[in-house]
Amino acid sequence: MADDSTITIRATFETREAADLALEHLVQQHGISRPDIFIQSASDRNSAGSAPSGGDAFHDDGARRDAPLEGEIEVSVDIASRQVAAVQRSLRAAGAVRVSSR
Repeated sequence: MADDSTITIRATFETREAADLALEHLVQQHGISRPDIFIQSASDRNSAGSAPSGGDAFHDDGARRDAPLEGEIEVSVDIASRQVAAVQRSLRAAGAVRVSSR
C-alpha cells in the first residue's frame, strides 16, 4: 500500500527573489500547482525580505532603501510524503536559509 500522507514543508529566504525562484522550482521540477504554494512574510511585519535583491539591489545610486526589509520570506507547501527529500533539496538549492517539515 502506498503512503499518500501529506507533509507541510516550510522554508525561509532572505530575499523575495529567492522565494520566487523556489516557487518556480516547485512548479517546474515537482509539478506542484501554484495555488498550492504560499509565500508570505515569516513574521508579523510587512516584508520584502531581509536583504535587497532584484530590482531593489541594482540602481545607479546603489540599493534602494525604501523597500520594507523587515525580515525573511516564508514559502510553504503541502506535498506527498514521498516528495519530501526532493522538495527540501530544491528549496535549499534556491537559497533557503531554513527548511522544516511537519
